[in-house]
Amino acid sequence: MGSLSIWHWLIVLVVVILVFGTGKLKNMGRDLGGAIKGFKEGIKEGTDSATPPPPQKVEDSSRPAGQTIDVAAREKGGG
Repeated sequence: MGSLSIWHWLIVLVVVILVFGTGKLKNMGRDLGGAIKGFKEGIKEGTDSATPPPPQKVEDSSRPAGQTIDVAAREKGGG
C-alpha cells in the first residue's frame, strides 16, 4: 500500500475524464501551456538586460526646484 501502481493512476485518470470531460481538460492544458510559455518569456526578458534601466527623476511641480523632501519622514507622518 506504499505507492500507487499503474492501475491506481488509470482509475484516477478515468474519474478525472468523467468529471471534467475531454473538452475542459484540453482547454486547461492549453491554458497551462500558455501560462508556462509566458513565464519562460518573462524570465528570459529579465535575464537579457544585464544593467537595470536608470532611475527616472520625478519632479513635483508644487514645490520649488532645489527643495528636497525626506520620503522616510513623510511616510512616518513626521513631515
